[in-house]
Amino acid sequence: MTEVAASDQLLVVIDPVARRTDGESVRIAKDVLSAGAATKVCLPEGPEEFARALARRGSRRPVVVGDDRALLRAVSLLHRQRELAECGVSLVPVGGVLSLARALGVPVGAVAAARAVLDGVERRLDLLVDESDGVVLGALRIPPVGAGGGMRGAEEVDMGGVGGFGSFGDSAGSGGSGGFGSFGGGASGLGGHAWLRTCQSLVRTLAARPARVASVPGPGPSRLRVEVDGVTLVDLDQPVEAVSVTPGVAGVAEVEVRPVSVGAEASPLRVVGRRVTVSGADFRYRADSVVSGPVRTRTWTVREGGWGLTLPS
Repeated sequence: MTEVAASDQLLVVIDPVARRTDGESVRIAKDVLSAGAATKVCLPEGPEEFARALARRGSRRPVVVGDDRALLRAVSLLHRQRELAECGVSLVPVGGVLSLARALGVPVGAVAAARAVLDGVERRLDLLVDESDGVVLGALRIPPVGAGGGMRGAEEVDMGGVGGFGSFGDSAGSGGSGGFGSFGGGASGLGGHAWLRTCQSLVRTLAARPARVASVPGPGPSRLRVEVDGVTLVDLDQPVEAVSVTPGVAGVAEVEVRPVSVGAEASPLRVVGRRVTVSGADFRYRADSVVSGPVRTRTWTVREGGWGLTLPS
């Protein structure tokens, strides 16, 4: 009987969104992984089962089959359990949100990604950690571009002030009975079919009229204090259009602040540092694919080589 090394034992956690989004890619990834290593497959139905599967992995190496959000969930859980230093993560990207996976260098095809899990090497990468145990693997942005701001979730359909089908019958002079039945009652004195055709045409026009989405302006300038390693880069008296923070190399974060242009276009301010604090009025931020806030202050600290990801060798 051949013994399988612990490093070749995999815990394959398949995110439920991936199963619903692309079941064929999930099946292919599972087949390739099972053919190349001893695997235990988990099919969690929610965040609690996802966390329980990771906590009970034993010596198996976790492999996440899912999108960016599934990867971020796994890394966040391992960080809160203080196990990121000892436990690397592998990813087979499946789903609709894969920009982070691409940026990190993970192959996006099911076969190529699964082969990278089996034959690749673990690389230690930097990450950002905040005081609430949140993690950032790729990019942090203020304001959260693409978050939808204050846009309403529902569409507003302009019905032209029409109160309902019953009002057509009333205006036809049919005795206020309302509804479509009133058209027939007043047909003899009002041209009958001509009135009916007119009302039907009006109903079709209203039904076919495209939805009108409420116009919501994009986020305006923010007044924020941005400090890098204790040095103030921009203060509350200087409004800014955007702030971005990304893990760089050698244990530092790359910080870019875009001040509001007055007259000539203002050049962005770029610095590097290990600790970034943003404070001011309530603000939201996007960390990878997750929008958080509002908060009044948040500090991110770089963890050099804070997590491991299996990438092609």
